[in-house]
Amino acid sequence: MSYQAFYRAYRPQSFAEMSGQLHIKQTLQNALLYNKTTHAYLFSGPRGTGKTSAAKIFAKALNCENGPAKEPCNTCNTCRSITDGSNTDVIEFDAASNSRVEEMRDIIEKVRFAPSNARYKVYIIDEVHMLSTSAFNALLKTLEEPPAHVVFILATTEPHKIPLTIISRCQRFDFKRITSSDIVARMIEVLTDANIEYDENVLKIIAQAAAGGMRDALSMLDQVVSFSGEKMTIEDALLVTGSIGQDVFFQLAESLIEKDVARALSCVEQLVDDGKDPVRLTEDFITFYRDLLVLVVAPEQTELLEIATGDDTFRVLASKFPVDTLYKSISILTNTQQEMRFSNHSKVYLETAIIRLAQVPRETAVSSESNSELELKVKSLESQLHQLQQQISQGIIPQANTGTQEQPKRQRQRSSSGVKVSSGRIQEILKTATKTDIQSIKAQWPNILQQLQKSHAALLNDAEPVAASSSAFVLKFKYDIHCQMAVENKTFSTSFPQLIASLTGTMYEVVYVPEENWLKIRVEFIQQNGLKQSSTEKEEDVQSNPIEAMGLLQDLEEVSEDPLIVEAEKLFGKEFVEVHDN
Repeated sequence: MSYQAFYRAYRPQSFAEMSGQLHIKQTLQNALLYNKTTHAYLFSGPRGTGKTSAAKIFAKALNCENGPAKEPCNTCNTCRSITDGSNTDVIEFDAASNSRVEEMRDIIEKVRFAPSNARYKVYIIDEVHMLSTSAFNALLKTLEEPPAHVVFILATTEPHKIPLTIISRCQRFDFKRITSSDIVARMIEVLTDANIEYDENVLKIIAQAAAGGMRDALSMLDQVVSFSGEKMTIEDALLVTGSIGQDVFFQLAESLIEKDVARALSCVEQLVDDGKDPVRLTEDFITFYRDLLVLVVAPEQTELLEIATGDDTFRVLASKFPVDTLYKSISILTNTQQEMRFSNHSKVYLETAIIRLAQVPRETAVSSESNSELELKVKSLESQLHQLQQQISQGIIPQANTGTQEQPKRQRQRSSSGVKVSSGRIQEILKTATKTDIQSIKAQWPNILQQLQKSHAALLNDAEPVAASSSAFVLKFKYDIHCQMAVENKTFSTSFPQLIASLTGTMYEVVYVPEENWLKIRVEFIQQNGLKQSSTEKEEDVQSNPIEAMGLLQDLEEVSEDPLIVEAEKLFGKEFVEVHDN
């Protein structure tokens, strides 16, 4: 018998032998067990993940003489004939080479005939996305309402090319890439059965190069075994798969951490001269930095490593890299990999990335310098605190710097949503606020809202003027988000004061403030001007500082006034207007 490749000789013959795809195996087995199989299935996913193998296993389990069962027996005549491809009731159809409508019509003509020796006729259409539009249209009706004895299984690597009318008539199963650990476990089973010695580190290199495809992994394993002879070595695996060993990445990373750019570029040049693809080299370098990051943040999770090993050499190298440096390095390499796709000069991009990696700052040094500065500031503050305590114990009252006390009051406050509020400007307006000014604005408020654009008027649905002077007024918003939108909308900020000026004859400065901040500023203003004292003291304050006190009191009186109430009183008179608060 002629030699068979590993991926053919060790093709899974039952669901138990399939690697990964647990969600698919369980669903199909339950459907077989409870007799809930349907007439059409769509298997989609990357190449080499078991789509066709799962289709043939499902066909055997469906037609097994001892079934339908969760697993085919692989001993009855039906199972054996399906395995060797001689069963006439299980038809494998390659849509890539038979994409015309004539071939599809030939299948449709034969669908109505009952199976000759099996329970169901199973049509496995591989690479179904290659069918022409006419072929899909011819298949459509039969796929929707096939005879009771027919099951269609469509397999594809590009489901987006299949018409939605076809997909909607099938149960869809998405096959995932097989994990490296599952691929290694399967290769160990194959090599053990074939009595071939193996090194697990070699198998990890092959699994990484396979990128989630079991067929690719077994094909490369077959090639490595043929190349190596009696014993597989890491060097043989690296040469066959085109991968790069961990020692090379170790030297490259060490050069970058030492900022030896010349050595790093020389290493890259040697790798490219040896035939390594710069795109593949960049991808492997990303994986290596990812392994270093795992060693830094989770040193006990050595099973997650793909290129680097968990020995002390790599642990020491990982400890030299701050976490932020690894993050930035991975980001640089990822962006470089994306840029390479649109250029024919991938080597230039890689060399540029190497130079940038060598210039990434080491955060440990920065943090140590900042820590020393912080320690000096702490010591200075401690000495100042000690001096103040001594002065107080001696009965000396430290003189406060009025300039430094007033400055925080005039700093901008921030609301919970991040809106900058000029509390100092609002307090200036409160000092000169009058009842006449606020009433003139409120009297025109309905007209202002009516003449604004709808999008701008929507911002002012829950806003109202609460204090006004002769040149400015405060506009309070119930919701912070509306206030922020009004501040950031340049068109609104420009047109709104102009509209007010056209109605009132005064170009007012509008100060926006959320309700939460307005309440705080008003309380601070009251406390600063001593207006929460007795009634006698209030009269004295009014006499001594009538502008501030009267402006504040008039402002507080007008806070509760509603623009609609003001307009109603203006139209009908106060004696005819009653306000009911429900």
